[in-house]
Amino acid sequence: MEYIARDADIAPVAALIADPTRAAILTALLDGRALAAGELARVAGVSAATASAHLARLLDGRLVDVVRQGRHRYYRLAGHEVAEVLEVLARISARPPVRSLRQSRQARLLEEARTCYDHLAGRAGVGLLDRLREGGYHVGDELTGEGERLLAGIGVDVAGARRSRRRFAPECLDWTERRAHLGGALGAAVTQVLFERGWLRRGTVPRAVILTDAGREGLAELFTSKELTSLMPVT
Repeated sequence: MEYIARDADIAPVAALIADPTRAAILTALLDGRALAAGELARVAGVSAATASAHLARLLDGRLVDVVRQGRHRYYRLAGHEVAEVLEVLARISARPPVRSLRQSRQARLLEEARTCYDHLAGRAGVGLLDRLREGGYHVGDELTGEGERLLAGIGVDVAGARRSRRRFAPECLDWTERRAHLGGALGAAVTQVLFERGWLRRGTVPRAVILTDAGREGLAELFTSKELTSLMPVT
């Protein structure tokens, strides 16, 4: 039997992601934070021993990294490339049925504003990119000079984002909106500043983020259009 030449052996990685428990663990890590095995076990609905066994396989497959703090171990995605794969899979996967008011609220919050690993997504992320485009600040996968000045004015390290090994300012197709939000190194740098300035805070729903009053005022000043702020959740 003659084998067909391949560029990469994707089957082992695909098999790791395909398991429901490991998929739940990886999805829980999509907000960019490192979580303990016990937290991931609760999210996946399995015992601590089962979660540890799955985490060992994900470590071997280089899909997650471990961070040690004293006797404690915390797990995180191995990098933005893993997050990008998970987001692409989410875009082509069926949405799970909503069977309770709690699930409905969680889905609404994630659709309104969430983190896509380390950058802003949901309607808020799409709205942000729309405003950058409409203002002539973002063209293609690049910032204009005026766009650089706009973002540098709120503390975004644009030069540092350019030096990153990641793509600078690509459009990232949003899995709930089916439209693009700002990704790459610049998307991460902008989102970091929004958190640092207290314009965004994390919600009680994993990955969901909330715009603060300071954020509403800051974004209203940054953009002449107020449509962006109306896209973001109040509570």
